[in-house]
Amino acid sequence: MDLFKKSKIVGISVTPEIGLEIAEIDYETKTVLKYGTRPLDYNTASRQIADMDIFKETLQDLLLEMEIPTSSMIVLNIPTVTFKVSSYPAHLDEFQIDNAISEELLSIPFFESEEPCFSSVKMPDSSMQFSKIAYTAAQHRIVSEIVLAIRDLNYKIYAIDTSLNSTFNALRYIGHLNNVEQDTPWTMLVVDSFSCRILRMIGTSFTDVYEEKISIGQVLGDVENYNTVVSTVQPILNNLPSKFLLVVSKTNIISAEILSEKLNYSSPIIHQEANNYLSEVLLPISEDVNPELAKTISFDVIGAAVRREIEHISDANFNLYNRQLGDLFLKDQPPEVTIGNRKYILSNEFLIKTFAIFAVVVLLVIVLPIYIFLCAAIGKKQADIADLDQKIAVIDQYLKEHDYLSSNEFDEGDEIKIGLVRNKGIYSYYTIVGTEIPKKLWLTHLKLSDKVTIEGQADNLQSIYAFFRSIKDYDSKSDVKLQKLGLASKSSTIVNENSSFDTESILTSFNADFYEFRISNEPEVSDDSSNKESGDLPNLEPIKDTN
Repeated sequence: MDLFKKSKIVGISVTPEIGLEIAEIDYETKTVLKYGTRPLDYNTASRQIADMDIFKETLQDLLLEMEIPTSSMIVLNIPTVTFKVSSYPAHLDEFQIDNAISEELLSIPFFESEEPCFSSVKMPDSSMQFSKIAYTAAQHRIVSEIVLAIRDLNYKIYAIDTSLNSTFNALRYIGHLNNVEQDTPWTMLVVDSFSCRILRMIGTSFTDVYEEKISIGQVLGDVENYNTVVSTVQPILNNLPSKFLLVVSKTNIISAEILSEKLNYSSPIIHQEANNYLSEVLLPISEDVNPELAKTISFDVIGAAVRREIEHISDANFNLYNRQLGDLFLKDQPPEVTIGNRKYILSNEFLIKTFAIFAVVVLLVIVLPIYIFLCAAIGKKQADIADLDQKIAVIDQYLKEHDYLSSNEFDEGDEIKIGLVRNKGIYSYYTIVGTEIPKKLWLTHLKLSDKVTIEGQADNLQSIYAFFRSIKDYDSKSDVKLQKLGLASKSSTIVNENSSFDTESILTSFNADFYEFRISNEPEVSDDSSNKESGDLPNLEPIKDTN
């Protein structure tokens, strides 16, 4: 089970002209997935369901017939008993406004002997001085019995709305009001079998409501029925100019199109049938829906079925399933917590979302540093690859430019001779070092390149001179000199080839065990700068391309 998946919403409507309707709609595709209806009597005089026991039985049978799972959430639409828009001083709080609404409802005949249950919403066009409040109401007893009936069938209630608002939501959902801007004043006339309601609108906000009872029916002729409606609404419409008038007929006795032709209005009149005069289905249907019932689908049940999904763009989310029902509502509600000035309902959905957000935050704290490190490492590797690619490109270009060369043109013998000639001097010194070192003489530093430096030690002077003589005999043109000769001590004596000394006197005076020397053709340097690590190997001149 997907914990983050929303519960399925099923719209149920008590529609006087049709009976009891149930619909399930795919909000995104605007397709009716399931639809069913059963006859149900409604008392238009008292504005309530005629028999609640029959309602419960009919509801149960229809839910079973349509195979609606008990995990579904129910949005119920009932006929509007009363719908008003009133202004109250802006300084009144929610409790004071509720008391004012309750007092107003007591003056309505339907609530003289019945306790009201109402839902109110503050409209966007409220001012600094006045709060404009729209509210809808129904009999408390009827709403309570409906809630108990749905609960006994193991379904949960999402909301209970009334037909006037459900119809308006359905019109928006189907797309009839797509071109209405938020500051556009317009008027809607809704006609049913027992009343006419004129709604003053600005955009999607209710600004005023006028309700007039009418007496029309099948026993009267069309002329009388239309004259009754026209004579009732025309005086009101004359005083309510706006951008356009939308006429909606929900009764099979009156055609919205014919009524529009009989009305006089200062602005364009458009019409919408919501009755048997409807020529096309309001929404496409799935294969599971009986095509013969397609034209029966009402605006009321459509508005209920899409209620949850359309809430985010609605200015009037009325819900009679609220705190006014007392424990019937409160005992099944999740606890609330107040953080700052906001209240949060700790529902399963809220807790799951909160946990998910917390998990994401924790995951980011852990994963983000690793991600940043990996991105840096990957970036470095990519830079290394780019560098290698560049080097490969240079090599490829070189190979391309020299693809005419062949290994047959390369003579190994010639290249060896060239190398020997260029490095003859270095090879000569290697030969001397390898074959002409006298006994009891050893080297401590050897540098063979363009310049030569040979440093070493011996335990007698004869070996040093013999080694120096071998170098000069091997290459008479060599410019190397015996730059240093002395005892291996701090007071060692530096001599040159013109110096004269008494060997015996030196050995006797210094009592030395061995001598050190330097043979070189480099500029003479001080003793401190001559302390180099022994064993330095020469860098031979590389063989170069002679072409």
